[in-house]
Amino acid sequence: MPVPPEIDPARFAVHTARPRGFDQAFVREGVGGVPLVCVHGWPESKRIFWKVIEPLAAAGFEVIVPDLRGFGDSEVGPDGFHDVAAHAADVRALVHDVLGHERVVLLGGDLGGPIIQHLALAHPEWVARMVLFNSPLPYLKAAMAGIPDTRPPAEAADYYLRQGTDADALAAELATPEQRRRYIATFYTSRFWAHPGAFTSPGEVEFHTEPFGDAAKLRASFGAYESTFSEAARSGPVHLGRNEVTPTLILHGTSDHVIYPAFDRMAAQVLARHVGPFLLRDCGHFVPWEAPHPLVSGTVALCGDLLGQVTGSS
Repeated sequence: MPVPPEIDPARFAVHTARPRGFDQAFVREGVGGVPLVCVHGWPESKRIFWKVIEPLAAAGFEVIVPDLRGFGDSEVGPDGFHDVAAHAADVRALVHDVLGHERVVLLGGDLGGPIIQHLALAHPEWVARMVLFNSPLPYLKAAMAGIPDTRPPAEAADYYLRQGTDADALAAELATPEQRRRYIATFYTSRFWAHPGAFTSPGEVEFHTEPFGDAAKLRASFGAYESTFSEAARSGPVHLGRNEVTPTLILHGTSDHVIYPAFDRMAAQVLARHVGPFLLRDCGHFVPWEAPHPLVSGTVALCGDLLGQVTGSS
């Protein structure tokens, strides 16, 4: 039987570049359109965007989907850092320096969320728009004082603590590719990050967990968590705070059992020029996979004027 396109690893051509001393893999579809950079989170790879790349390209975007260092088809970072600052510098180098884009739209959630928020604050002239969903946020104490449920569910924190403070021991316990993939599979299934039934079609979980069978890459992927506990794991400062400049679409998959229950209200305080927030029914943490149509249609609506400019000039 043919492999369904949404779980076909060969569906899109994979390119590589070395802007920062390691092979960084990326998909690039719709060349010549409005540059849209889709940044995955943990435990994901570029494959989490497999359902939305084609329709976004058809809408007029040049869709650029990298594997972050240590994820998917990308090599681990040669300097040993795998934190937000390192990932953000990699994305900027790839898209700005190698691909030559002077103005972009950024889209991301989970780990990708802090990466794009950092880039928008560090390079406001470069980031035209953002699409943000189910992501860590800076805590603005005064602005968020009246919002309930501003902390992630405590019962979901065990993985966070182990990956952040006991990463070597955890990696040693996951001694085989099968054990590593099984560990990652829990985040798509029994840990209730996704809406129930979101990853039950044959082959879906295997498709997303296969890249995590590599021991060195799985260990490297814990680096973002380590950096929240240890300054030694940080390659540089991270810009996270209120953004007064970047127009941002906020989407919230409300079935998520790991991110803040009040993500939508918190994000509205962080992003002054926001559209929404919009709540996604029957959707959890993995928005590009669980709610591809709202993500695509919302991104197209947010960027309608930019897409019109490209169409008008062609």
